[in-house]
Amino acid sequence: MKRIFSISLTVLALVSCSKMLDKGPLDTFADSNYWTTESSVEYYANAFYNNFGGYGMDTNRSSYFSSLNDNQAGFDGFRDWKYSDVLAANSNWNNAYTEIRRANILLNRIGGIEMSDEARAHWQGVARLNRALQYYDLVRFFGDVPLVKQELQVSDTGQIFASRTDRDEVMDYVLNDLDYAIEHIYDRVNRTGWSSDLAKAVKAEVCLYEGTYCKYRVAADGQKAPDATRAEKYLEEAKAAAGALMDKSDYALNASYQANYNSLDLSGNQEIILYKHYVKDVLSHSLVDYTCSSSSQAGMTKDAFDSYLFTDGLPKKLTTQNSTDISTAKTASGNIDLSGLLAVRDPRLALTVDKAVMPASHTFKGRLNRTDDVDMTSASGYGVFKFDSDELDNGYRVETGKNYTDAPLYWLAKVYLEYAEACAELGNCTLADLDKSVNKLRDRVGMPHMVPDPQADPDNDMGVGALIWEIRRERRVELMFDYNLRFWDLMRWHQLDKLDTSLNPDIKLGANIDADAVAKDANLISWNNDGYLIIYPESNRTYDKKYYAYPIPTGQISIYKANGYDLEQNPGW
Repeated sequence: MKRIFSISLTVLALVSCSKMLDKGPLDTFADSNYWTTESSVEYYANAFYNNFGGYGMDTNRSSYFSSLNDNQAGFDGFRDWKYSDVLAANSNWNNAYTEIRRANILLNRIGGIEMSDEARAHWQGVARLNRALQYYDLVRFFGDVPLVKQELQVSDTGQIFASRTDRDEVMDYVLNDLDYAIEHIYDRVNRTGWSSDLAKAVKAEVCLYEGTYCKYRVAADGQKAPDATRAEKYLEEAKAAAGALMDKSDYALNASYQANYNSLDLSGNQEIILYKHYVKDVLSHSLVDYTCSSSSQAGMTKDAFDSYLFTDGLPKKLTTQNSTDISTAKTASGNIDLSGLLAVRDPRLALTVDKAVMPASHTFKGRLNRTDDVDMTSASGYGVFKFDSDELDNGYRVETGKNYTDAPLYWLAKVYLEYAEACAELGNCTLADLDKSVNKLRDRVGMPHMVPDPQADPDNDMGVGALIWEIRRERRVELMFDYNLRFWDLMRWHQLDKLDTSLNPDIKLGANIDADAVAKDANLISWNNDGYLIIYPESNRTYDKKYYAYPIPTGQISIYKANGYDLEQNPGW
């Protein structure tokens, strides 16, 4: 299976413009004679791997490039809501239903192929796992969506133009698909392919999302009322799925935090449940180049920087250590040196940002002291170090489209965080629960343990208890810049207002540059009276409650109307 998966990642990803991917799964072969062997099913199912993202630039499932959050800012302007206007088409809608159709076709055809019952159930599980992921994405974006349970024909107009199904019912359908996948997909460790463990990891993520979303949603904001019973059910499911993975001896934390993100080969990394393997000169990405080149990086915000605990395990307003984020020290190049500040913070911060401040007006060179080091700048002044790799060959590191570090897709650290959060949200999180989850993450970087009754942080602005606040912080710093997770976390916690720059001005600020006369004299940047860099001062972001559901594409509404049906738009749009 590993060999087949490598083919899918290198060949299928390179032919993304092919008829198979662009026009639907039945356009490149004769349906009547294709479905003959299990091998044909396996090859067909390989196309699903393209939906798992990696280190590409898909803003829904990409690392670093998804800056609609409070962790980072940049990309030639302060990134606003992606869909602030109603659009005629939305790829998140169209692509999801294409993949749902692909899954339904597999489920409809597989019954006529000679194979063992075990193999048939395995491939049905693979189809249902991928169908579940697509509906999960649709619900996160749009709320209520049409629920298509089988392959549709042109004559099935009543189902093709079905009305939107209540999002709770759709998510129950997702849970049913995931349970089937867990039971029937082969139970094996397969870090580059389908496995029951992967289905468990997906279930832990999906159920945590659903449980917290239903707990915190607000009817006045166009959502259904909170549902404590439903929330508890899904949180229990998330805890159980995560716990099942944590109990397996096949997985263990990698010794290095950063090595999960910047390694050339994750095949021997026991923390990994699923990863995407990139191959030099065959299948590559540009993530490293974007975070170590002269193009301005989307840097870390002051808000995110301040969220990191100090080495005594306490937040900024409670620590006894020097809590300043202002440095007057200089590097050999004259940039502000953050080494002293980073030394008293959670070590993950120093593995995530550079030791030197690099605003647009004062570049920095020499991160790895290699011959291919280039002048770097960051929109916030904080450079993004997390993904850079000293293993990449010269030239391949700083050239667009040449990077070949592997990308983790599902891994144990994320499962630990899901388990701990589910326990805390259920109200029964014990020290034992923390010790077998988030405290292992803290042990890896040498941080003090979390306890069930932590000191209350004065900066807690989410209206939750101290333990939930600290677990959310742990998730934020451990998964910094990972796969747009921060945006969806704020969505499920009902905290999207944290993205409003008027309400939360620190997400518009970067590093303090008061001691950098070179940067200030160049007249290329702006800073406030306290010396903090202002990220794109002319750009702002305003929250609106309608953003809890993206608009239904008007093109879809028009197609429904032309055929005598109605497709209701989301509130506020």
